[in-house]
Order: sequence, then C-alpha cells, then structure tokens
Amino acid sequence: MNHFFAYMSRLKLIRRWSLMRNTQPENDAEHSLQVAMIAHGIALIAKQRYSREVDVEHVVTLAVYHDASEVLTGDLPTPVKYYSREMRDAFYTVEDQAVKRLSAMLPEDLREPIEACMSENGTYERKIVKAADRISAYTKCIEEQRAGNHEFDAAALTIRESIDAIDLPEVKDFMREMVPAFALTLDELNNPEGC
Repeated sequence: MNHFFAYMSRLKLIRRWSLMRNTQPENDAEHSLQVAMIAHGIALIAKQRYSREVDVEHVVTLAVYHDASEVLTGDLPTPVKYYSREMRDAFYTVEDQAVKRLSAMLPEDLREPIEACMSENGTYERKIVKAADRISAYTKCIEEQRAGNHEFDAAALTIRESIDAIDLPEVKDFMREMVPAFALTLDELNNPEGC
C-alpha cells in the first residue's frame, strides 16, 4: 500500500496565514489550486504573447505540488521562515527531507518524476510558479482588505513589491489584466459594463 496520495489529500487540513486574523480561512489545497490556475494563465500569456518555449502542462503540475512538503512540515509563517539565514536554511533542509519522505511513499517507478515536481528549482517554469504563488498571496490580501481586515495591509504592500520586482512581462500582464478583478464584489463581476 502506498500512502502518497492519501497524504496529499491532507493538504486541505494545513491552514495558511496562521499568525494573522482571517475573515476567510485558507488551506494549502485551496491555495495550490489557485496557484495552478494563475501559473497556467501566466504560462499561456508567455507562450501566446511572447513566444516563450514553455511547457504549460508542466507548469501546472509544478504548481499543484509546489507546497506538497507542507503536508508534513505545516505552513511555516513567513516572518518565522525568513527570520534569519540560519532559520531559512534549516527550513529548506527540513523541506527537502519532507519531499524525500513523501516520494518514498510512492511506488518505485513513480518516485523520481513526482519528486522532481516537488523539488525542481531554477527553471523558467519554476519561476512562473513562484510568481503565481506570490500573486495568490497578494489576491488573498486583496480579499481580506475588501472584507475590511486591515491585518493584511502591510503584507499586501510587501508582497506587491516582491511581485513588481519580477522581471517577466507575462507576470506584469497578468497583474495588470487579471488581478484588479479580485477587488470586485460579485455584483461587479456579474456586471462588467457597470465597472
């Protein structure tokens, strides 16, 4: 019996933003789906508008698994994870060990390709996923602010600055064309002419 996919289903139990008051709780499964959709959109923009050679489906797969290790480690809050270089390096070591533990739960013939999806770094596709991860966090801030929760004000500024520093035109296009809609109400989304 192999436990990998049973563990992955537990991503829905991993709460995000644990140090902040949330009007709407978010879990890792919800977040991973949103990151996959955003990454897909960015990859399509890259391919269609900028003729980038990008494997769109691979980008989506990387996004699905981008936080897989958190099913074992939990979602360490950003101020803790990045408190110091030593803390960050220690967390990356724990994260790498979690990926290896998870991949060991797979049949041997599936280990290498799935582990690669959980740990691939430095590629263009991974840069898209990292940008999508930041954009997902930013949209969470927008939604919380829209609900009157000022707990997310500082995070929104910091995250937006980190997104603006990403030097990919496809990310800038997504931010300009797609992200403003996250600040709209349902009525505004249903009545685009009125906006």
